[in-house]
Amino acid sequence: MDYFQYRRGKLYCENVAVDDIVRSAGTPAYIYSKATLGVHFQRFARAFAPLQPLICYSVKSCGNLAILRELRRCGSGFDVVSGGELFRALQIGADPATIVFAGVGKTDREINEALAAGIGWFNIESEEEFWNLDRLASLRGVVAQAALRVNPDVSSRGTHRKTLTGKKETKFGIDINRAADFYSQASRAAHARLHALHLHIGSPIQSPRPFVNAIGKALALIDRLARRGMVIDTIDIGGGFAAFYEGNEAPSAAEYAAAIVPLLVGRNLRVILEPGRSISCNAGILVSRVQYAKQGGKKKFIIVDAAMNDLIRPTLYESYHFIWPVNPGPARVPPRRLSSLRIPGDEKVDVVGPICESGDYLARDRWLPVLQRGALLAVFSTGAYGFAMSSQYNTRPRAVEVLVDGSVWRVIRRRETYRDLIAGEE
Repeated sequence: MDYFQYRRGKLYCENVAVDDIVRSAGTPAYIYSKATLGVHFQRFARAFAPLQPLICYSVKSCGNLAILRELRRCGSGFDVVSGGELFRALQIGADPATIVFAGVGKTDREINEALAAGIGWFNIESEEEFWNLDRLASLRGVVAQAALRVNPDVSSRGTHRKTLTGKKETKFGIDINRAADFYSQASRAAHARLHALHLHIGSPIQSPRPFVNAIGKALALIDRLARRGMVIDTIDIGGGFAAFYEGNEAPSAAEYAAAIVPLLVGRNLRVILEPGRSISCNAGILVSRVQYAKQGGKKKFIIVDAAMNDLIRPTLYESYHFIWPVNPGPARVPPRRLSSLRIPGDEKVDVVGPICESGDYLARDRWLPVLQRGALLAVFSTGAYGFAMSSQYNTRPRAVEVLVDGSVWRVIRRRETYRDLIAGEE
């Protein structure tokens, strides 16, 4: 699953003790494992190899330049959803032809930047966006390659309502029942070529079945278009593949592929995948230090120096992240990362931060060993949508980011200073 393991009662990232890192880098700290990134990417590459897919890592899940460079070295393309993410991908030397640009509200500036770069595909979310792309491409005298994002109206059990994107009532894509007519209209465009189809039904999708349902509907649409003389040569099946938070809830890349690959083999379609969470989630932890313990009625609070501005997922999505001391000692090494884990002498606590919000918590009603001031806690599976969603709320500097490679570690984003926080205001 990942390269964060306890040895003799101490947590290691690959071959480096986590407490050695934070002794120098401080807390809160995001720590990433290079080996875990590579392993998860290669698992997808091997599992879907019969399709020879273009795997475009979803930059929004974790976009640090060092992380993107490592994935580019693995052979990844990139899925971007903003001009800023496009800038990041180009900064690390990504081949523009391997970049896909999604998002429902692309501005003219962002589209022009992507046209100038010569990206591979625009994932189109509305009829009006397509005609605007055609207009802007004509002004530059270029032809833009585009995929229509169709909304297949499928759902997935276990996907949070805020990250479910495959139903008609969401803001994403075009109703699949309108798609055939729009492809016909789009054939009149002179500078935007709509020859691909894009799907993305939400995240995390904890079963292959919703992918099978969505791809089945997409293939039926492609066949219907072929009978009208319109050729679709590329299908982007999106991302949303689940990751391990407790260690047993996500299918493997091989399990997803076993259900998906047979649908697409022999279809003469170029296939694009957009995994993000499934690659970066388990490659990162957030390390925080206990500041105080506090009793409030019948509830005990462990107050740490990480907060909802560092990791917003628990309060935004009611998400679970396994939390455990960095140095619990040999007798208290956790055998698994289950929410139900109990050990002798533990106590039920809320792990909370210093932000002035009741919603500022990392865990509620969690059984943990008794913790003293100064103890280090690791919040696991935070490599996806951890730092990427962090903020400066309460005028808190954002955390340091560290990358570990075997026995070596380095800072890949320095901790912000107070001066950084006001730099744009002076």
